[in-house]
Amino acid sequence: MSPRRSAAAAVLVALTVTACGTERGGRRPTEAAAPAPSFSPRPTCARTPEVPAAVPSPPNPGTNGDRAQGNGRAEGNRDAPPHYADNHAYRMGAPLTAVKRAQGEASAALIRGELERVRREGDLGDERIAAALRRLGCREEHGVHVGHGFYSVHTGAACVSGRVTREESTSEVHGAYAEPQPGTGPCVENRGGH
Repeated sequence: MSPRRSAAAAVLVALTVTACGTERGGRRPTEAAAPAPSFSPRPTCARTPEVPAAVPSPPNPGTNGDRAQGNGRAEGNRDAPPHYADNHAYRMGAPLTAVKRAQGEASAALIRGELERVRREGDLGDERIAAALRRLGCREEHGVHVGHGFYSVHTGAACVSGRVTREESTSEVHGAYAEPQPGTGPCVENRGGH
């Protein structure tokens, strides 16, 4: 390489390094506006008019503890293959903040109330369960999935999933799955692999 090209390359590298962290318009990096999310937030449904108080988040199964740390242990101290967490990452739900968990719990209470009416009336068909969710504003854009008494929906803050049987209606609040079951919404755990 010629001395002239070497000098030009050194100047270019120096300019690049010293230019890091500056912005046009004279703003300093600490004054930069927060970046806009690269996705649109989910539409909301099954929301209460009042904002629920945030409660501490319990551990989200499959998202923390031994499995998430990738140390080769599954839940409950059972031994697992060395890459268990990596191989099962597709089944892990997103963690929820305390605020989102509280919003999800409030939505779950509304959903259980509607589904309890369905259960008492005795018609536990999928369409009847879907109609109850629609009464709360939960539709296709909310990832509603109903099948054989199971339901799941993303309320805009969290997933609410559960079952409706002749004996009871249940609900669980959790984060959306990284790779949900194909053909369902974001709140149905993948039963296969990737």
